[in-house]
Amino acid sequence: MTLTELKYIVAVARAKHFGHAAEACFVAQPTLSVAIKKLEDELGVVLFERGGSEVSVTPLGAQIVAQAERVLEQTAAIKELAKQNKDPLAGPLRLGVIYTIGPYLLPPLVKNMIDHVPQMPLILQENFTVRLLEMLRQGELDAAIMALPLPDHGMSMQALYDEPFVVAMPKHHPWAARRSIPAADLKSETMLLLGNGHCFRDQVLEVCPEMARFSTPGNGMQRTFEGSSLETIRHMVASGIGLTVLPRASVADMNPKDGMLRYTPFDAPTPSRRVVIVWRKSFTRRAAIEAVCAAVAACDLPGIEMLANEAVAA
Repeated sequence: MTLTELKYIVAVARAKHFGHAAEACFVAQPTLSVAIKKLEDELGVVLFERGGSEVSVTPLGAQIVAQAERVLEQTAAIKELAKQNKDPLAGPLRLGVIYTIGPYLLPPLVKNMIDHVPQMPLILQENFTVRLLEMLRQGELDAAIMALPLPDHGMSMQALYDEPFVVAMPKHHPWAARRSIPAADLKSETMLLLGNGHCFRDQVLEVCPEMARFSTPGNGMQRTFEGSSLETIRHMVASGIGLTVLPRASVADMNPKDGMLRYTPFDAPTPSRRVVIVWRKSFTRRAAIEAVCAAVAACDLPGIEMLANEAVAA
């Protein structure tokens, strides 16, 4: 039994497909399949039911995969302990960020990290919340910056800042002169939303629950349009297709003198999201997490309230 074989069975259990698991592990599918068959023969058990287009995990296989995940996590912890003995700020930090935070936080964050801890370069990964949590569990990431609420994750977490939402509209929209907008008023407008998988989409639907019934097809008149990124949606709003809700950090100037868009805050209480950093409890480079938190706190994000830089939670 080898750590590589354990990595392979964890990958197959997650992907439920041998080909996709092989791609994730950067090996040829025959190599992965032979290694898993060898492990099954050694253990004298069947880990996966092979049949059809999807692979399923046997009941005993699920227990073995869970144990394999713990072994791989502890192996990563051993490597981190060795690094920490030298210098917890030496060497790269693998940091994940969700799509609706990355474009606005990463430029000032990376600059701050280079200025203050140049010996610890960031290896960045943008993705959805669910995928980033998977990568954390598998040891592919050291930490990730995302927004609450999160699914059950069993990891350490530190709050970074609170970010209010704003309404974006074409500059000639009747609401363009308003000082603020009640969230309930959005139900009468054509709204542009991010597609499924983005946590920010779910947060916007919480702001205006009435939009939820229009966010899926097959229920009469379609009142929403979905985009793949906030910047795509921003351009669609500028063309007059509808309105959208944006995180405040994505709006550099709330009162632009030119351009095709106007931005207006919500009525109080202002809808917002809490941005946090998450890492495995077994991750031993605590000073590295503290360095990232300090670098985030030093970022000058528009309209953002940084939270007190308390000690990093255990």
